[in-house]
Amino acid sequence: MEIKLGFGSVPKPQYVFVSREADHCWYMLSEEQRHIPIYDKALTGVITRIECNKKVETTYGETEKIDLHILAEQPYIIRSGRDSFFSKSLLLSLDILTSEQLHQPLTIVVSPGDKKVVFCTIYNPITYQAIKINWDEHNEVDLLSLEQKVSQKINQIYKPESATSPELREIMMAQTDTYLKQLGWKPEQGRRYLQQKYGKRSRRELNDRELVDFTMAIFEILCTQQNSFVMSNLAG
Repeated sequence: MEIKLGFGSVPKPQYVFVSREADHCWYMLSEEQRHIPIYDKALTGVITRIECNKKVETTYGETEKIDLHILAEQPYIIRSGRDSFFSKSLLLSLDILTSEQLHQPLTIVVSPGDKKVVFCTIYNPITYQAIKINWDEHNEVDLLSLEQKVSQKINQIYKPESATSPELREIMMAQTDTYLKQLGWKPEQGRRYLQQKYGKRSRRELNDRELVDFTMAIFEILCTQQNSFVMSNLAG
């Protein structure tokens, strides 16, 4: 990971927001709350969690959002309005996906509609096939029931007693390999961290929830280390 001199962002997952603009459909926020357009239409990663019917305070008051957590080259959280076309098409697509499909990387794609409308389409990044949904009856969808159904299915994947596919665990292992290499930790440092936090000496002994937690924790340590490195150089 490239180290950029200067003040850095807080080491936490990057929020991505959905909005239909002239030349893009989602954006990030700078530390000054300025919009940073994202011109790419697709984000590929592993879905690790979903939070539905989430109360969020905004400048316009309290609103309800859906947060989709995705692990890509870094952790992302896609935030969209609960009653938006994007959220409904996202939930309908996730509802169709099987648990086996949710164990694999998926591609979340934004598609502009009329006026301020943005739709979501989920693709299999290997076969390039889109998940087809029946959009005709979206106005009559029981949103609360759909949210509960999708949340239960996704959040069940990483419960300690659940077992994910070997392919998904290998993806997680590869991501932690990348972070650990950038962090410069030796194997013994990693084993000591695992022993202290989880009482285990190997990543392969971690359950799926612990493996996701470990990946996020190492990412935050990496960001913190880089920010400390930058500030020490500036002070010198």
